Amino acid sequence: MAKLPNITFIKAGSTTSETLVLPVAKNLELSSTVAEVVSNCEKTIKTAADISKFTGKKSTFLNLLTPAGTELERLLLVGLGERQKLEESDLVYLGGDICGKLLALKAKSAHILSDFTSEEAALLAEGALLRAYKFDQFLTKKDEEEDADIQLNLSFIVSDVAQAEAAWQQRKAVAEGVLLAREVVNLPPNYLGPVEFAQKAQELSKVGIETEVLDEEQMQALGMGALLGVGQGSERPSRLAIMKWNGGKQDEAPVAFVGKGVVFDSGGISLKPGAGMDEMKGDMGGAGAVIGLMHAVASRKANLNIIGVLGLVENMPDGKAQRPGDIVTTMSGQTIEILNTDAEGRLVLADALWYTNDRFKPQFIVDLATLTGACMVALGNHHAGLFSNDDDLAAQITQSGQKTAEKVWRLPLGKEYDKMIDTPNADMKNTGGSRMAGATTAAQLLQRFVGETKWAHIDVAGTAMGSTKTSISKGWASGFGVRLLDRFLADFYEK
Repeated sequence: MAKLPNITFIKAGSTTSETLVLPVAKNLELSSTVAEVVSNCEKTIKTAADISKFTGKKSTFLNLLTPAGTELERLLLVGLGERQKLEESDLVYLGGDICGKLLALKAKSAHILSDFTSEEAALLAEGALLRAYKFDQFLTKKDEEEDADIQLNLSFIVSDVAQAEAAWQQRKAVAEGVLLAREVVNLPPNYLGPVEFAQKAQELSKVGIETEVLDEEQMQALGMGALLGVGQGSERPSRLAIMKWNGGKQDEAPVAFVGKGVVFDSGGISLKPGAGMDEMKGDMGGAGAVIGLMHAVASRKANLNIIGVLGLVENMPDGKAQRPGDIVTTMSGQTIEILNTDAEGRLVLADALWYTNDRFKPQFIVDLATLTGACMVALGNHHAGLFSNDDDLAAQITQSGQKTAEKVWRLPLGKEYDKMIDTPNADMKNTGGSRMAGATTAAQLLQRFVGETKWAHIDVAGTAMGSTKTSISKGWASGFGVRLLDRFLADFYEK
C-alpha cells in the first residue's frame, strides 16, 4: 500500500516547510491569520490570482513558486468558497483535495495555516489520510513517475496542539476503519476467503475487540441451513465471525451490525455472465463496512456495547452446490425455496440476522450488503438504498448520511411487496420472481428474520465497490458505511 501521510499538529513558527498551504475564502477573502503571513507579498498574490482567474472558489488552487518576500519553495492557495457554509463533509473533502494536490506536486512537506478550529483541522486531516490510500500491494513495478520512498509530512498549524491531537485521534480511528474496509474489499479472492476474513476479525483484538468464530460444524448444530447452503459448493469452508466491543454499561443492551460477506460470488449454479465477474470479489462490501466500523468504534473507545456479525461464505458452482428448486431450513425454522442461486446474500443474512437477534437481544440491528443490482438501477452510485421497519431509525441514518456525504435513500417496504416472495412450496422464495421491485423483495425477506426488533437494511451494491471517484476515494473500493454509521452512533446513541 502506498505510504500514507505523516500528520502532525504544530504551533505557528514551530518549524519550516517547503510548502505553505493558505486557505482563501471566496473573492480572495483572507482570514486575519493568513493575511498576517502574506502581508509582504499580498500584491504578488493578487496579481497572480488575477492572471490565473483564481477567486477562492472551493477546492481550486493557486500555486506560487518561491513568491517574493518569503523563504518558502512554494505558496499554495486553496479556495474555501463561502467559509461560513463549510460543513463536516466539506472539510473532509477539502482535506482530500489539498492532499491530492500536494501529492501531485510531489511535495515532501507542507504546513496548512488558517483559522480552523482543532475539530476542523482534524476533519481536514481525515480527508487527507483517506485521499492518500492506494491499493498497490501486488504491483512489483511501480510507475516510473512515482517515488515510492516519498512520504508527505503534513502539518496543521493550530492554536491548541493538545486539543487538535485529541480530536485527530477520534477522526484517525474512523479513517483507519475506512481504510480497513477498503482493503478487504480490494483484496483478490485467492487471498481473502472466509477463513482469512475471519482471521482479520480476530486481529482486532489489538484494539480491544473480542472475536468469536463459528465453523461449519457449529453452524450446522445451530440449524443455519440457509447460510451453509450458499457455501456448500465451495472448497473453502464458511464462517460466522462475531465481534464484540464492550464500551458501555455491563447490563446495557448492545447495538448490532450485520454484514454480508460473500468473498466471491460466481452466482453458483445460476452462473453469472463472465464479463465483470472479477468484480464479485467485492461482494463482501457489507462485511467490509462492519469490520471497519468495529475497528473505528474500538479505536476511539466508543461508550457503547456494540456487536458486529459477519456471514462469510463463497458462492461457487460444484457437484455439491445447492440448486434452483432446493428448499433450505433456516436457523429460525422458516424454509426458503431457492429459485436462483445468485440471490444468495439474503440467505446468508437470514441466518446471521436471526442469530444476532436471538443471542444478543440488541436495541436495533443494521445490516449492510451489496445485495441487489436492482438497487443500483434505482439509485446508481450516489446513494445506498435504505429499508427499515422503524421511522426514527431510518431518519437517524439518513441524517448521518447527509453529514458524512455517505448518502442513503429510503425505499419502501409493505405487505403488497411481501406477498411477492410467497411460494406454495415453502415459507418463502429467495426472489420476487420478476425484475419488479427487486431491492424491496430482498429486503422483505430479511425483515422476516428480525422479529419486532428495530432494524434497517442498507443496500450498498452501488456505493461500496466500483463507486464514483471523490476527493477522498480514488480507488475501486470506497469503504462506504464506516463514516456514516460511526457518525450515526456518535450523534444518537453514545452518551
